Amino acid sequence: MAGMRIAVTGASGLIGSALAHALRGDGHHVVRLVRHAPRTDHEVEWDPHRQWVDASGLIGCEAVVHLAGAGIGDRRWSAARKRELRDSRVLGTAAIAEAVASLDTPPAVLVSGSAIGVYGDTGDRPADEDTPPGHGFLADLCQEWEEAAEPAVEAGIRTAYARTGLVVARGGGAWGRMFPLFRLGLGGRLGAGDQYWSFIALRDEVAALRHVIATESLSGPVNLTAPEPVTNREVTAAMGRVLRRPTKLAVPRPALRLALGELSSDVLSSQRVLPRRLLDTGFRFDFPHIDDAIRAA
Repeated sequence: MAGMRIAVTGASGLIGSALAHALRGDGHHVVRLVRHAPRTDHEVEWDPHRQWVDASGLIGCEAVVHLAGAGIGDRRWSAARKRELRDSRVLGTAAIAEAVASLDTPPAVLVSGSAIGVYGDTGDRPADEDTPPGHGFLADLCQEWEEAAEPAVEAGIRTAYARTGLVVARGGGAWGRMFPLFRLGLGGRLGAGDQYWSFIALRDEVAALRHVIATESLSGPVNLTAPEPVTNREVTAAMGRVLRRPTKLAVPRPALRLALGELSSDVLSSQRVLPRRLLDTGFRFDFPHIDDAIRAA
């Protein structure tokens, strides 16, 4: 798939910036959607809150990857913050889907961001792409997020929902906050530690997104998680092994609720998610084990 014109939203974020860099390395022309007047021919203006996209800038794009959205764990979930989390995803996705659907020659594929939060708390039960949505704020948000891409589906564009797990990386997300604490010997399990964390190394996340773009049989939900989810207790032990630091501390549930509010329910929920569709289409993980993913970061 060399030499494609590919548009990316969220290209300044953790995943988007790594994806854009990899796509350029593959020889593609990457167009970044930005919220200011374009400064180069590599930029297209959009305003997700106004649900507006300069669709003329998407002409000639063979693929669009939509990753923009406010950070789930960046702040406590006040009513205003929850509204921001929803609007940044649902309104932005609707804008992108309507823009690509309006083109005389639309892109062949829209890869629209989503998250494994759609499954809710699965306990120790494995969940794959056929598992129905769960319950709770994140599950409801993810369903709305995916449904907002419907205009692209109705236009006949292959549309895939990249349900991403916890990305193991130094530069952001949950692990971006964990690494400094564990290096200081202040890391430990969260709550009882028996909740499953479905992780994915950043490099595998980027490779998986490229695989979804290139694989014509992939549409609908696709789980972007490593094939061996582990518990928070196992994550804690792996961090200690790789960083060679003690991990005897623990943060009890009441302390997490006090510090994080409603967000603590997401930290303490268990999601044992499997990437069945990636594996069925021949995708190979470079960092399938938690120790490998941490070392890669």
